Amino acid sequence: MADKPDFQPSLEPALSTTTVAKYCRVSGVQVNRWIKDGKLKGYRYPGGRYKVSKKNFREFLELNNIPVIEKFFEENTPVKIMIGEDDVDFAQSIVQALEDEFPDYEVRAANDGYEVLLCMGSYIPDILLLDMKMPKINGLEVCQRVKSTDSLEGVKIVAMTGNSVTYTREVVLQNGADDYLIKPFERAELFRVIGKLLSRKAAV
Repeated sequence: MADKPDFQPSLEPALSTTTVAKYCRVSGVQVNRWIKDGKLKGYRYPGGRYKVSKKNFREFLELNNIPVIEKFFEENTPVKIMIGEDDVDFAQSIVQALEDEFPDYEVRAANDGYEVLLCMGSYIPDILLLDMKMPKINGLEVCQRVKSTDSLEGVKIVAMTGNSVTYTREVVLQNGADDYLIKPFERAELFRVIGKLLSRKAAV
């Protein structure tokens, strides 16, 4: 049995194992077992949890004679969040928190400013959680570049910093950030800011 499923992510909407489990009325452990046993095609981003494309989930349901609820498979666009953070452990802790709280959000992480901008050439997030002090291109410059790029004008930026003396709220907002978090912060505060910015996007 292979430890990792031999399947590459597509551009189709992805489902979390939590959502698959709720649909099938089984545990998340059972869904993971289906994936590992090759019964359900799935994939995972490096360091992330398993995801399943809607296409492959539908094929799984049909193959196993499980009712297909058409409304469930209607086209929708998941919320996308990108994390720009050079502390890999801290970035992963945010990814974990978001996947726990919002299992159907798409979450990706990049570890320097250059990588953030490179990724955003093809993956445009709804919200960018951005550390201000990063290698190659710092957070302030990333903010400026994002806000000056027409195709990225809808991206909401949350500045994150452990140095509130250098990177004050006023400074980061002036450079394009939409909100501000001082590290370390509680999960509840992160979720509150994300909810506020998503509500603001929806109202536009």
